[in-house]
Amino acid sequence: MTQRPETMPERDAVDLLIRQHEEIRRLFDDVDRSTGHAREEAFEKLCRFLAVHETAEEEVVHPLARRVIPDGDRVIDARLEEENEGKRVLQALEKMGTSAAGFEPLFAEFRKSVLDHAELEEREEFTRLREMGGTELRGLAAAIKAAEAMAPTHPHPGVESATKNILIGTFASAADRTRDVVRKTLGRERK
Repeated sequence: MTQRPETMPERDAVDLLIRQHEEIRRLFDDVDRSTGHAREEAFEKLCRFLAVHETAEEEVVHPLARRVIPDGDRVIDARLEEENEGKRVLQALEKMGTSAAGFEPLFAEFRKSVLDHAELEEREEFTRLREMGGTELRGLAAAIKAAEAMAPTHPHPGVESATKNILIGTFASAADRTRDVVRKTLGRERK
């Protein structure tokens, strides 16, 4: 069973983020291996995980990395651009549905871009954040988990800055989480 990003046990921020990237890779594999309803469920888990994870990076990790790594503006602007494009594609995949004819090729392209993005974050951001002290990394992990607990559960392109996530993301999160409960409830009633 997939663990929600906000409940992962890691207490070091970099360990937490890398573990979440590993989980994202595993979730992509689950979607690829599944068919029918199982594929829909696997894709829903992937969507939720990505939306929550990226929001926390945008609210907490990227602003810090922008300040502490050399050439931080260039590095973080590139990651935010990738995240915006990723949200657009993920939103299109959600609307398309896993059984649509064009899903598999677009999903394969999306997977590659997300995994490339994760590798860049690990190499350009996380290695520099690792240089922070243990106390700072534990505090950062707590901040990441708090942001994830309040994050939207679906992609919202154009909401990549910390400020926009806090202002717009709060409303998007409430709407997303309500929609998730309604869908889950209606799905149970149909069975």
